[in-house]
Amino acid sequence: MDKQALTFGEFIIQKRKEKDLSARQLAFKLNLSPVYICDMEKGRKASISKEFLDGLRQVLNLSEEDSDLMYDLVARARNTVSADLPEYIMENELVRTALRTAKKNQIPDEKWERFIQGIIKQDESGE
Repeated sequence: MDKQALTFGEFIIQKRKEKDLSARQLAFKLNLSPVYICDMEKGRKASISKEFLDGLRQVLNLSEEDSDLMYDLVARARNTVSADLPEYIMENELVRTALRTAKKNQIPDEKWERFIQGIIKQDESGE
């Protein structure tokens, strides 16, 4: 499924089916009502907390990549920043400065990709 066209609800349906869970079973594991899960999967729940997403991540045993996608899908639906990022952004002045500078200068994706690859290489080399 195309990640750009995927909705949060479709993602949750896909992941719970991969785990052979019904909406009712997922609701039970999260201590929620099946109606809440159904509404969420159909895009009728606007308020989804980070705590709920963290619980969902655990119950569905999501990989780091799938967790990031889940946070991004919710953020896209809300037109906001992914729930796993605000605290990090607000605790790090350099991150805020970097983001504002990139926005102001309309940094293209290629430069961001090189920046990310530089961080990964540095981390792998232990610098």
